[in-house]
Order: sequence, then structure tokens, then C-alpha cells
Amino acid sequence: MTVRILVTGGTFDKEYNELNGTLNFHRTHIEDMLERGRCKLDVAIDVLMMIDSLDMTAADRANVVHACAACDESRIVITHGTDTMVETAAAIAAGVSGKTIVLTGAMIPYAFGSSDGLFNLGSALSFVQALPAGVYVAMNGRCFAWDRVRKNRDIGVFEALD
Repeated sequence: MTVRILVTGGTFDKEYNELNGTLNFHRTHIEDMLERGRCKLDVAIDVLMMIDSLDMTAADRANVVHACAACDESRIVITHGTDTMVETAAAIAAGVSGKTIVLTGAMIPYAFGSSDGLFNLGSALSFVQALPAGVYVAMNGRCFAWDRVRKNRDIGVFEALD
């Protein structure tokens, strides 16, 4: 089984620019993360975009939906910024069926060394292999149905909706 990983950017792939003190995108860290995590899973990686999820437009979301629908794999992990991850999950759920799709992200950039990204990516890769068809959000070792989760910005975690 091959798992397709679709990269959209988000905190996962942000880097610190020492010259101007900003966070920006240079390249994806997914291959480095898979190597560091000693991943033996067969994966195919597509970089769709490298943007902050707050900058994601309806056209960008349509691109993600299209990529999910068009790929041959039935198991897909999407790296995504945490601020609008649920909105993208909703778009995917409305436009794609019969596939298991897990969105994940990070609160701290991978390049910072203390990131939760490596753990979240590993968890998402495990969940995508075990869950039935549907759209999910995986963060901090937990997995949620896309329509039963929210980001609690006050404490910086994803939590189930009651």
C-alpha cells in the first residue's frame, strides 16, 4: 500500500529568517522527517503549495480537493496549517468519497527542533492505514472525525466537539 502525502505548507514547513525575524517557506521538511522517523512505509509526496493556512483561498482548497480525488492512492495524509485545517477538511469531505484522508499539522515549525510535527506526522501515517474511509484530523496522538473537532486557540490543542 502506498500512502500519498500532500504538502500544503503550514507551520510544519516554516523556517526562521534570521535577517528579518520572520517565518517563511523555503522547502518542505517531509522527506527529512520521514528519514528521521525511520519510516519504512511506501509513500509518494506531492507539494501542492507552501503557504500559511490563513492565506489559503477557496481556489487553494479546490486544488487540495482535486489532488485527493485525482490521485490513485486511497490513503492520503495532508500536512496543513492548523488555523484552517478543519475548513479544508470540510471541503474535502464534500468533494471526495471512498478514501481515507488524514490532515495533520504542527504548532511549532519542524526546523525549530522542539516541534510536535514529527510525532503528528507519524501518528497521521498510522491512523491513515487503520481507519475506514472518511476525513479526519490527527493532532497530538489523537484522531478526530473532521466534523467533530475544533482548534482550541486558548490552550493550543485540538479537541473533540461535544
